Amino acid sequence: MHPGLTKNYTAGAAVARRRIVKFDAVDGQVLQGAAATDAIFGVSDMSADCVAGDRVDVRLTGVAEIDVGGAITRGAPVTSDANGKAVAAAPAAGSNVRIIGFANATYANGDIGDFLLSQGLMQG
Repeated sequence: MHPGLTKNYTAGAAVARRRIVKFDAVDGQVLQGAAATDAIFGVSDMSADCVAGDRVDVRLTGVAEIDVGGAITRGAPVTSDANGKAVAAAPAAGSNVRIIGFANATYANGDIGDFLLSQGLMQG
C-alpha cells in the first residue's frame, strides 16, 4: 500500500476490504458506499472484511487499492457502485455525483486497481 493519511472509524455495518466508504448517520461510524450520490470520503484499508462494531482504517489521501466494479479508463474520475466498488463517474446532465478520485490505469470488472484519492463532486 502507498503512504497516505489514514483515520480509524467504527463500522456501522459490514464493510469489505478495499471498498469505498461513506459516513454513517452516527458520528465516528462508516458504511460501505452504495451509490454515486453517497457522501463517500475514503477507502477501507484493511486486510480482512469486518462486521458492525469492528474498527476500520479508512484511507483518506494518497493512493489506495479499490475493488473495481466495471470498466474504467486510466485518468477517469471514479465513484462508488451499489457494493462500494470503483466505477467510472458518469453523471447525467444536471445531476451531481461524488467522486473518490482518479484511476491510475485502465481496469476491468473484478480487478483490484490503484486510485489517486481526490474527493470531490462532479456535475453532468
